[in-house]
Amino acid sequence: MNPQLAHTITKAARTVGNTWPLYTFVASNPLTGYEDMSFRKAGLLAGEYRSAQAFPGVKALRKAWENGAIDAKLLKAALKKEGFTETPDHYLNFLEAQKPEISANAHQELDRVMVKWLAAFLDEGLAEWSMPFKTEGFYTAWRYLAIYDTEIGRVSLKDIPKTPEKTLENLLQEYSPEEQEEIFTRHLAALPGWTGYIRQRVQAATDWQQEYPISLEEYLAVRLWTCDRLNLPFFVDIARQKEESEAQQLQYLWLKAWEESWQKNLLSKLEKSGISAERKEANTRPDAQLVFCIDTRSEAIRRNIEAQGNYETFGYAGFFGIAMDYESTRDGITRKACPPIVESAYTVTEKPREEEQAAFKKYAQKNRLKNFKDYAFKRMKNMLPSAFGFVEGSGVFYGIALMGRTLFPASIYKGKEQRANDLESCCEPDMHKNAHGDEPVLNISLAEKTAIVKGAFDLMGWKTFAPVVVFAGHGSHSANNPFSSSLDCGACAASPGRHNARMLAALANLPEVQRQLKEQHGIEIPQDTLFVGAEHNTTTNAIVLFDSAFTKARQAQLESLKASLKKAQQTANAESFQTAGNTNLKAFKKANNWSETRPEWGLSKNAGFIVGPRALTQNMDLDGQCFLHSYDWKTDTEGKALEAIMKGPMTVTQWINNHYYFSAVDNEQYGGGSKITHNITGKFGVVQGNGGDLKVGLPLQSLFSSDDELYHLPLRLSVVIQAPVSRVSQILIDNPQLKSLLDNKWIHLLVIDPQQNEEVFRYAKGLDWKTVEKSFSAKSSKPEQAVMA
Repeated sequence: MNPQLAHTITKAARTVGNTWPLYTFVASNPLTGYEDMSFRKAGLLAGEYRSAQAFPGVKALRKAWENGAIDAKLLKAALKKEGFTETPDHYLNFLEAQKPEISANAHQELDRVMVKWLAAFLDEGLAEWSMPFKTEGFYTAWRYLAIYDTEIGRVSLKDIPKTPEKTLENLLQEYSPEEQEEIFTRHLAALPGWTGYIRQRVQAATDWQQEYPISLEEYLAVRLWTCDRLNLPFFVDIARQKEESEAQQLQYLWLKAWEESWQKNLLSKLEKSGISAERKEANTRPDAQLVFCIDTRSEAIRRNIEAQGNYETFGYAGFFGIAMDYESTRDGITRKACPPIVESAYTVTEKPREEEQAAFKKYAQKNRLKNFKDYAFKRMKNMLPSAFGFVEGSGVFYGIALMGRTLFPASIYKGKEQRANDLESCCEPDMHKNAHGDEPVLNISLAEKTAIVKGAFDLMGWKTFAPVVVFAGHGSHSANNPFSSSLDCGACAASPGRHNARMLAALANLPEVQRQLKEQHGIEIPQDTLFVGAEHNTTTNAIVLFDSAFTKARQAQLESLKASLKKAQQTANAESFQTAGNTNLKAFKKANNWSETRPEWGLSKNAGFIVGPRALTQNMDLDGQCFLHSYDWKTDTEGKALEAIMKGPMTVTQWINNHYYFSAVDNEQYGGGSKITHNITGKFGVVQGNGGDLKVGLPLQSLFSSDDELYHLPLRLSVVIQAPVSRVSQILIDNPQLKSLLDNKWIHLLVIDPQQNEEVFRYAKGLDWKTVEKSFSAKSSKPEQAVMA
């Protein structure tokens, strides 16, 4: 492709984010292409191109104001500073009186034609009949078939250029490079869900993409040729909105005051819990230590487990520091199991244990039978000769099954739960290096295994080891839910974290790894310490320990912990459902109810990311609003662990936060719409009703408690770190991309400096810090030992 043309398309594509397929529905910032500019400016530009809102609507603001979530003093000060001198209620009334601007879609007919071609080409096995010529690529396949498309009129093959580049050159020769960029931007933004999926497929280089290639250049060539054929103008000179309107200004000021009010409340809680009190090291060795994902859903279960006995919990990104892919024995598909921003270095497979060969053969046989049944049922339903007869003949059996799932969801779920861990009971994880090019697949070295385990210990500031150490990944269980992967572990690329947890436990149990940790790094693990992989089911709060490979004596050692985990499940569910009784049964029903639009809240309400020791938050109920990452600044003398946390988990949580934020402030444009009218297309996405754009974000039911009542707090991420300010400043100097996120206000950063009497500093801009007083008024300050630009 012409380099100049490629560059122009890349610049234009920044207005669309990545649309992830349903089976790996990763949370990401839909405006990630604009992260190099301010949050306000990005919202303004995206609003123009995508007709989307960037700030919370007046209903959400009024509700927050009336509930006392917005501090009156902070709001009035923010309004006054910008010249708004009337009362807050006056401005709420003003916002309510604003009539939404409804922009007509001048290219509705063009969009409909493009969706037809995209749905046919991008299909990943849902359609019984595949589009011809797909292996030739999107443009060539379309070119061969467009001559039969009656919607665009009669056309000859020779009338369509052979390459997308030639098509674009012919159509755009009269336009300047700036005008070409504007054309590309508006046409990519017309269907941001579909174009975002093309972008994601190209970047991920999936098997589907390699076999059936498509690119944004091909898409634009087909779209603009069709636009020209339909006699539609593909360049519309629309006056750009260069400044915020008064309503947008007010919305942003209200948002900022809401965020500062939330921060004020959090800091007040931290102060009451004793951030400035002198902490005493625990003299007793915990009975067990449990490591959970930093996910906001881990906060409640951690509190409830700690209440059951002498247990210590930690927070760590749920991929447990292993940059891996996981090859599923169930379907043979290899999926990413680490953050999308991390390149996978390893592949983990399942290896039957010697003593469980018979059990594995039985499992494999049952799995093959299940896969065959699924395939056969699909063929029977979809093939024309059998479809009607199959539906008539099988209706009674489907009816009985549906009745059972409706009347007895909990009982059926319990049976499923017992079978869910069959694989782990007879297999152990086995890790290999990923091959590159012609390189063979290699076993990883002892040094690499040790580095993975040591990295986990370093990031959490580990000091002592209990007799039992549990690494608990997490996954979500629900029925009839296209968005089920969005409820799994975001740090594992929307896969369950159980595989990573089992792998880390297996590595940590290796005698040679423990020996090298002691000899080379001075980390001594007691002989009686046992590392166990586990999974936390975030829908039911059940925690299963994968202990089948241990001796009977070792399994008996875990019985007391298992009993405590069951009690914690019950109390956590009682807290969640806000009721007494058998709340576990209610959770089981939700997990297996085929009509449940909201099996769980996921990461709704996420607003903060706290990096520090557990003692910082141990006595607090954070209402599932905060990601919690364990960190001890004393053990991190060079700041390497904190740098890794800020570059990795902090960046990922910003993606998650913005995914929820934008889905909440404009669910139609950035979200998923209502689940009630969703239709799955191509196995990879959903559309609303019978067509239209692919939905890019979370469905309405994941964010709203009713059609117009927000449950999620649409606030930007507030990060709180307990560490010396000088250390944080140096990390920002060394990592300009992190500094840019802060300078452009995609993230708020507050630092509790233990070297300055636990003084709290807020990051302003350009490595400038302001002290945060108890009254939460800010004044300019240069903290001691801080590195300034």
